[in-house]
Amino acid sequence: MKTNTRKVLIIEDEGDLCLLINILLDGKGMEVEHVQSIAKAEEYLLHEQPSLILLDNRLPDGFGIDFLSVVKKEYPAIKVIMISGVDAAAQDVALENGADAFLRKPFTKAQLQQTITELLNTEDAVPSAS
Repeated sequence: MKTNTRKVLIIEDEGDLCLLINILLDGKGMEVEHVQSIAKAEEYLLHEQPSLILLDNRLPDGFGIDFLSVVKKEYPAIKVIMISGVDAAAQDVALENGADAFLRKPFTKAQLQQTITELLNTEDAVPSAS
């Protein structure tokens, strides 16, 4: 039986958060990759097409909110979850600029799982927390 592995790209400069997300998703029908900058994300997207991107807003080389419009224009099929620890206004701007969902840091394991499951439109994308 063929497994339906989905690629997830995490664009986040906080290593600990990336590790936690990776542990949560890896081996659960998700192939997770991680980059720490917009430049590395652009390079990755030239060669790979993930199903989902988790995009932080504040990155060393720019704002995720600005990169979001590039992703949605050039790769409209990719779902994007914007993640940010800043003010609530960032959520409105992210959603207006094409984010498929927004998670405010700190988010819970259940919030992340529910959001990914809804966006990838599959009940078994991420098993629910037990």
